Amino acid sequence: MNSAVLYARVSSKDQEQEGYSIPAQIKMLHEYARRKELSIVQEFVDVETAKARGRKRFGEMHDFLSRNPECRIVLVEKTDRLYRNFYDYLKLDELGIEIHLAKDGQIISPESKSQAKLTHEKASQGIYPSRPPLGYVNEVAEGSIVVHEQNSLVVKDLFSLYATGDHSMASVRKALFERHGKKYAKGYLHKLLKHRFYVGFFEWEKIVYRGTHETFIGPALFEQVQAVLEGHNRPKYRKHQFAFAGLLTCAHDGLTVTAEVKKAKYVYYHCTGYKGKCGLPYMKEEILGRQFGEVLKKIYVPDPVLKDVVASLRENEDKSVAERRETASLVERRLAALRRRMEQAYLDKLDGNITPDFWTRMQQDWQQEEMRLEQSLRTLGQPLDPRRLLDAERTLDSRIRRVLYTKCRIVMRRANC
Repeated sequence: MNSAVLYARVSSKDQEQEGYSIPAQIKMLHEYARRKELSIVQEFVDVETAKARGRKRFGEMHDFLSRNPECRIVLVEKTDRLYRNFYDYLKLDELGIEIHLAKDGQIISPESKSQAKLTHEKASQGIYPSRPPLGYVNEVAEGSIVVHEQNSLVVKDLFSLYATGDHSMASVRKALFERHGKKYAKGYLHKLLKHRFYVGFFEWEKIVYRGTHETFIGPALFEQVQAVLEGHNRPKYRKHQFAFAGLLTCAHDGLTVTAEVKKAKYVYYHCTGYKGKCGLPYMKEEILGRQFGEVLKKIYVPDPVLKDVVASLRENEDKSVAERRETASLVERRLAALRRRMEQAYLDKLDGNITPDFWTRMQQDWQQEEMRLEQSLRTLGQPLDPRRLLDAERTLDSRIRRVLYTKCRIVMRRANC
């Protein structure tokens, strides 16, 4: 029976106290050793970060393996439990150690292909093992992926423009060319807009990893772009932008008043006429603008009312912050419960209470849910834009005392207005 050592790690004292890592790792690795007919001769447990050198028990394990050449096998739950920096990888690799990744069901041995080992290690460490998408570049010297200063500006503009819902893929392509002097295929831009690498995730060999690379696209912006791509809340794309589009209703038949361009320069409004010929005449946009201006001039908001509205806005802002905190707390509890469920299910698989196929199927669903919850936490963690309240106050305090959007849905009372 071949001898092996067991290595388990959690990243902080808090995780150890919560009790869903070390005991589960040790139980799983002993079960793995039993199935593989391996004898565990020593156990090493670290409760600290692996991002820096100097882990005490890891160092003791290295010394043990150096003194005992008959033991060449290390059992570990998964790669990031063992090492996250390349220095640790080299320390074990130079000893010719065979690494058994029990949770992944993989063995990394000296006979494995070097490129395959390095690729696996990079992915497990959160480093995309291939060429990154536009906006990033491989830093060969450091073996990492960094933000490309110029190309990242192109990607930022791509997301910002498309998120408005006012652009087609062709128009956003044209806008990028005008701003940056580069032409990109529409299909390529569409692919970039769906790339989760920009919010910290990547897929490698059908496994989704959380990357360590810096992100420059916010979660909220990314989700807004996905909503536009899926057609949710996406305004109808128009070649021309009309000032009063969607605000007017015909007094004769209650139909929408639409706009069109005549002689390539004049904008006219008229009833859609879906119910038959309508007596509402065609009206120039300039004339409507002057008439609406006269209406707005007569709208006055008294100062006491204005102060009450501003106070209400401030109160709503405070409530919004409190609600976000409460929601974030609920998401955190749900995420913790999900992780405990995943851990328990894995133990059930090891004990034979559930089948491996059922575990694999559920694990994929749970991982997707875990990433969705983490995404929600990042979104909720984004601070509210302080300009929202300021803009609202400025709008209400302006000289003409503009009314809210709903006040502008003017019904034309006269056919010759």
